[in-house]
Amino acid sequence: MKRCADIDLTVVIPVWNGKERLPRSIETLIAFAEARGRPTELLFVDDHSEPETAAILEQLCAGRDLVTVLRNDRNRGKGYSVAAGMQAARGRFVVFTDADLAYPPEDIERAAHELGDGCDVAVGCRVLPESRYLVSPSFFHYFYTRHVLSRLLNRLVRWALVPGLLDTQAGLKGFTRDAAQRVFSRTTVSGFAFDVECLVIARRAGLRVRQFPVLFRYDDEPTSVRFVFDGIRLLRDLAMIGWYDWRRRYG
Repeated sequence: MKRCADIDLTVVIPVWNGKERLPRSIETLIAFAEARGRPTELLFVDDHSEPETAAILEQLCAGRDLVTVLRNDRNRGKGYSVAAGMQAARGRFVVFTDADLAYPPEDIERAAHELGDGCDVAVGCRVLPESRYLVSPSFFHYFYTRHVLSRLLNRLVRWALVPGLLDTQAGLKGFTRDAAQRVFSRTTVSGFAFDVECLVIARRAGLRVRQFPVLFRYDDEPTSVRFVFDGIRLLRDLAMIGWYDWRRRYG
């Protein structure tokens, strides 16, 4: 087994179901890791997916060098899964991204480049002028409704918790290994607001945070019920993060 010092990059991928898209994502990530020319670890964290998805994940990853699968004992949420993977990562740099690969592997490499260029935390930002979107015409209504609402929510988060960061919810972020250990050993949120919490912790720890442009692909639209439910849960978690921050729990 390679030592931590030998591994250049770990990519952490939280997985929950999604058996239809998972084989293509795994193949794409393995091809990316093999093409880099530097030791690259892929660490999949299965958030207690349905048996068929778990079997596909195990089958496609079994016997591959520097490809690891962790499995939660029960469904614990994306935030918990990412934190578990980030703390188990052995790479000099650690990047987490979504299993549907809404961001191409080139953006994973871009995050690693930013970390190598001197920052502690590299944050993919969908609203920088250089960022680009790929949107199917069937999702235009999503782009102009839910996307607009998410930008309003991000503006609130930026004002209250992380001034200067334009996009807290992008599912692509990179950390040096030291920064990952410092941040994710202290996170408490298991849901979607974990992105905000890890950035608040990074800021309170004095880590150097840098934003970089990405290519983002809209492939899926959540149901209205799910969108409302997730939005309510996100607001609840954000209130808790604000309370913890006010109590100086993050430093």
